[in-house]
Amino acid sequence: MHGSAEVAGAGVVVVGSINVDQVVTVDRLPLPGETLIGTSMTLLPGGKGANQAVAAARRGAATTMIGAVGDDVHASAALPLLVGSGVDVERVAVTEGPTGLAVVSVGSDSENTIVVVPGANASVDEEAVARHADVVSRAAVVVLQGEIPVSGIERAARLATGRLVLNLAPVVAVSAEVVRLADPLVLNEHEGRLLLELVAPEAAERLAGRDASDDSTGASPAAASSGASAASSDSSSGADAAVVGELRALGVASVVLTRGAAGALVSDASGSWSVPSPQVRAVDSSGAGDAFVGALSAALAAGSSLLEAAQEAVRVGAYSVTTAGTQPSYPGVDDELPSTDEQVTALEVRA
Repeated sequence: MHGSAEVAGAGVVVVGSINVDQVVTVDRLPLPGETLIGTSMTLLPGGKGANQAVAAARRGAATTMIGAVGDDVHASAALPLLVGSGVDVERVAVTEGPTGLAVVSVGSDSENTIVVVPGANASVDEEAVARHADVVSRAAVVVLQGEIPVSGIERAARLATGRLVLNLAPVVAVSAEVVRLADPLVLNEHEGRLLLELVAPEAAERLAGRDASDDSTGASPAAASSGASAASSDSSSGADAAVVGELRALGVASVVLTRGAAGALVSDASGSWSVPSPQVRAVDSSGAGDAFVGALSAALAAGSSLLEAAQEAVRVGAYSVTTAGTQPSYPGVDDELPSTDEQVTALEVRA
């Protein structure tokens, strides 16, 4: 397959999933066992890998996609925005069987649930990645997620000689050695704890003990109802900083912990910070994390520091939730991003 970018010298190489998203909108998300009537259904290109590639390319990075689609009718729906955004798709394979499918339900409050059927993404294993060792090893930034086989993730991580952005979403059982190759490791607050349970159970136990202590000394319901939100926010930030600290203590060079509307925590050898996000009216939060990762990777490939890259990425993520869909909602370099008056604050993280 052929896109518009050159393979040689690609700044960002994304090794990951390509899906078609079946997006169903509902007034509210269903409870277990409940049937609801949806208000609309749309087929859109998706997959965390493809989303991140589109987001990186739209932010100006020369981007190559390595992945697979099936030989079914959905394949043609999976690629147009990749190609249209300038992503090189020459190394996207066509395999026998279905293209990956994500069934996405979006409520009127912009919250979503997602069920992913891997399809062709299951073929992006160690052997498939090895066929593209040349482009992976030459990339300035290699981007990985958790929607392809672990063997493919680990092979790509070991082939990378540039910066490795490892976004373990969903969290899969990669080795601690591969986790330590990340620079940065990008997770949300829930994924950070899940990863620690897999690779550092003792650290997860320490966090659980801290959480229990925080709960036992927290504000009373009466205090909370009278406006103790600032204390609650500080407690949440402190708990998330503890997750970052435990991840850094594993030997990870840098960590970015995304926190939705609260922004992100960033930690590397130069320091640790809380990066606020612009506050916007959210329409659809699906794909916002991928917008963040793609923008972060593009900025790193352009030479930004991790803190600078995260400051841009939170703005891109905020922009993406203001319209429906994943890839269609990602901003180009000429789009005006939302901003915030809040300042980056230094954070105490014990690594």
